[in-house]
Amino acid sequence: MDIRKLNKEEKPPMEMLLLADPSKDIVEEYVNRGECFVAESEHQIVGVYVLLPTRPETVELVNVAVIEEQQGIGLGKRLVLDAIQVAKAKGYKTIEIGTGNSGIGQLALYQKCGFRIIGVDMDFFIKHYQEEIFENGIQCRDMLRLSQDL
Repeated sequence: MDIRKLNKEEKPPMEMLLLADPSKDIVEEYVNRGECFVAESEHQIVGVYVLLPTRPETVELVNVAVIEEQQGIGLGKRLVLDAIQVAKAKGYKTIEIGTGNSGIGQLALYQKCGFRIIGVDMDFFIKHYQEEIFENGIQCRDMLRLSQDL
């Protein structure tokens, strides 16, 4: 499997990005401002992530998604670790990520990759998403903010 930056001429894998973020408008907005990276296996895109510069020396990993058939085998972790390495190589000092309070698996993954919880954006998903989101039987209301020094 190879991970590469998506060329400007290539369209981002929108269906896959929407697995991690259900708002098409929000995804399109940050994909246009950020850099999209894809994981390919046998000429098929199997994973994606987006890095978005937010402040001087800081970048946010705003989307990490893996096709359903490839979930649970460590591909998400490879994508997150690749994003960290790309951010370091680009000279960023901090990488951040946000995840919903209901994303138990995602929260565990990010902490295993070295991220630490730095705050909570109360009612973020209630304010910014029209549809209610439920994961693991829990309503996704708050965004947990995580960070890692590079």
